[in-house]
Amino acid sequence: MDYMIEVNHQRIKTNGIWLHVAEKGTGPLVLLLHGFPELWYAWRHQINHLAENGYHVVAPDLRGYGDSDSPLNPNSYTIFHIVGDLVGLLDHFGQQKAYVVGHDWGAVAGWHLSLFRPDRVIGLVNLSVPYFPRSPTTKTTEAIRELYGDGTHVIQFQEPGRAERAFARYDYTTVMKKFLLITDNMIAPPDMEFIDFLDTKSALPAWLTEEDIRVFAEKFEESGFTGPFNYYRAMDLSWELLAPWQGSKITVPVKFMIGDKDFGFKSYGTSEYVLGDDFRSLVPNLEVVVIGGHHFIEQENPQEVSSQILSFLREHPVDQ
Repeated sequence: MDYMIEVNHQRIKTNGIWLHVAEKGTGPLVLLLHGFPELWYAWRHQINHLAENGYHVVAPDLRGYGDSDSPLNPNSYTIFHIVGDLVGLLDHFGQQKAYVVGHDWGAVAGWHLSLFRPDRVIGLVNLSVPYFPRSPTTKTTEAIRELYGDGTHVIQFQEPGRAERAFARYDYTTVMKKFLLITDNMIAPPDMEFIDFLDTKSALPAWLTEEDIRVFAEKFEESGFTGPFNYYRAMDLSWELLAPWQGSKITVPVKFMIGDKDFGFKSYGTSEYVLGDDFRSLVPNLEVVVIGGHHFIEQENPQEVSSQILSFLREHPVDQ
């Protein structure tokens, strides 16, 4: 496939599976971790920018995605599995420490890599999904159901097969457009499938081309969505296994970016949390930057995201 970006592709054995990575540049290692429903290609702008500025950029397809292995069992998608995959990547490249940049589920992975193994992280730049404290009493899906009801994608993705059947009513191009162009409410009304609720925009914005959509759609047509859904299906198991880290802080340097028009930022007290003291108490070495855009800001506002990442890397040189 012609990706419109020159990168080196390879598959790496890590943590018992094979991960596909796109790689470019030389210098300090920077891991770029995509979210749902994306691939390494979500970082196409940042890969070029960081490589041109003296960094060795590695953007994997996370387990379950694209050309990486996709274990069948949802229990193989706990946050411990995901972090284990990333530690294996650092080992493969012979790096004790790396910079980590994550978006959405990739941000969740970045938070927890930094929580479990701060010795492997120089600094963390996360986009769109903040670090939330673990509830000592309430499973993650129960807490989300209490907040948002049954119409959120997290709840609808829990039952094996349900979201797969709903998504199958659409071609993969339409599914990608529905998700990447989300601008508003992400909670479906009762008895409506989440994918049906999302708008299908008639025209693409300037930041997204039909070619970009095709790259994502063709890969998901090959791999399906069960791997990505399994991240959601493992959330409660991750919650149980995270009990020993109850109340733990993220101690590495962090820059957190979020789009000013992201539905997740504007609703349910998230903006107050991100800009307030509670977030900073859990992530004491924190800088918060609100930029223009919705959820997929690394694609929608690539110049700003790339320059924010680069400034953070330069503020935290490897030898510190």
